[in-house]
Amino acid sequence: MGTIADNVIATLRANGVTRAYGVPGDSLNGFTEAMRRDGGMDWRLVRHEEAGAFAAAADAELTGELAVVLGSCGPGNLHLVNGLFDAHRSRVPVLAIAAQIPSAEIGSGYFQETHPQHLFQECSVWCEMVSEPSQMPRMLETAMRAAIQERGVAVLVVPGDVAQAEATDERVTVLERARAQVVPDAAQLQRAADLLGGSRRTTLLVGAGAAGAKDDVLALADLLAAPVVHTLRSKQDIEGDNPFDVGLTGLLGFASGYRAMEEAETVLMLGTDFPYRQFYPQGARFIQVDLRGERLGRRVPLELGLVGDVGDTVRALLPLLDRATDRRHLEDSLEHYGRTRDKLDELAEPPRKGLFGKRSQPIHPQYLARLVDEIAADDAVFIPDVGSPVVYAARYLQCRGDRRLIGSFIHGSMANAVPHAIGAQLACPGRQVVTLSGDGGLAMMLGELLTVRQHDLPIKIVVLNNSSLNFVELEMKAAGLPGFGTDLDNPDFAQVAQACGIRGWRVTETSDLETSLREAFAHDGPALVDVVTERQELTIPPAISAEQVKGFTLYALRTVMSGRGDELLDLSRANLRQIF
Repeated sequence: MGTIADNVIATLRANGVTRAYGVPGDSLNGFTEAMRRDGGMDWRLVRHEEAGAFAAAADAELTGELAVVLGSCGPGNLHLVNGLFDAHRSRVPVLAIAAQIPSAEIGSGYFQETHPQHLFQECSVWCEMVSEPSQMPRMLETAMRAAIQERGVAVLVVPGDVAQAEATDERVTVLERARAQVVPDAAQLQRAADLLGGSRRTTLLVGAGAAGAKDDVLALADLLAAPVVHTLRSKQDIEGDNPFDVGLTGLLGFASGYRAMEEAETVLMLGTDFPYRQFYPQGARFIQVDLRGERLGRRVPLELGLVGDVGDTVRALLPLLDRATDRRHLEDSLEHYGRTRDKLDELAEPPRKGLFGKRSQPIHPQYLARLVDEIAADDAVFIPDVGSPVVYAARYLQCRGDRRLIGSFIHGSMANAVPHAIGAQLACPGRQVVTLSGDGGLAMMLGELLTVRQHDLPIKIVVLNNSSLNFVELEMKAAGLPGFGTDLDNPDFAQVAQACGIRGWRVTETSDLETSLREAFAHDGPALVDVVTERQELTIPPAISAEQVKGFTLYALRTVMSGRGDELLDLSRANLRQIF
């Protein structure tokens, strides 16, 4: 008879899981030994359990299949929490095995004792502890089904002694994902068709729930003469080869996406729970389609809410609609998008020398992002850190071909890029994986450079090095506050990479940037490019509120009064081209 851990590993392998992420610990000995004996599952060691959870999240998002991460008892599995929150909020199937102290000691205040079955409740769809061997493998199967069917995190808590106990039931079950066609009630579909047929100006707001339904969405946009605004998470699914696309809205978005929403009489929300209420138009009526009914109407009052899969619902709706003859809203929105795109492209030109008497300037991050877009492969996986890298990824990385763009877009965690990239590269070894890493994010999980090198992952790490927590500084400016506590005294990250065994380039001049990026992207192995970028670059949202104008005015006044007027000159120098 084998152990409980042997049965767990055999079941995972039978269900297509070939790797697991984590850091070993004595409470995980049953599982690591089971993997060693089995020989068919790779233990992918990371330097911090949080990175393992992020890696599993990226693995699951790119493959659509179950990914596994393990954490030892107490502090080991507590380190998983942030990465599991990211996976849970991104709705990707991850199984976390959280080891527990010896079962006889639970409740005694034993060394490293915590209660993970309580701690992980908020970041999981299912979380339970195996108290005795007879509960397995039924609890494992239940956990796997929960992660797969609900597309979320399932946490299986296993005391170390239980993992090494003799299995009383050694069955190995292969789970088949259950699928269903979900469409709204026929009467509600007809009502949606009537509302859309009577709308003169309809805009589609398309989210991640429309993945796999692009052709249907485009057919609907054509029929309704509706511009398509997409969210950041749906950029990879909707943007490429889309003649109706007018960009994003929201803090990261384009003026054209914002305008297409503001001008709409009706907004049809497809598979999105876009959270920023200030970017929804006043006075428009809203129709929302979502597979999860509890999400309907969370952001704005609805004229009609429909429960259904986006693809199934749109296909059922199309025959009920007549082709719109008034196409002015679409044409005006596309024209505005063209002008907006031209302006964004102008900002991505190399900086001019001699402005304000300076012979050279720090590299504009827009130019860096544009070059990354040009040089990267058509099947690249892009992963930006949260903060200003996400802004430039949203505006300049084009999702043409088979490109993917993933990140911590809902949970919004710093330091996600390199850990996500580890899982992405292991899941897709033949694809190019590129990070846009912030200097703060890279430094926060700097040890994962060693993971990249240890597994010899050919990830291309592009660092936006502005020696600051840049997006936090921008938020302070918008609130009328001078920057405080955001300075970063960075090393030369290229030299740090070299010390870790990774090829490194440091770029301080615009003229050297393209050559360095091309060399790094062509390098057969891991590469890091440390790019010194303009600290004072403003990532201006598509609509600036009166409060933000007031905030910037107060910021200028307070900065001068605190004796830091030179900072205002640098700000003006860096951003004049965004105004004129």
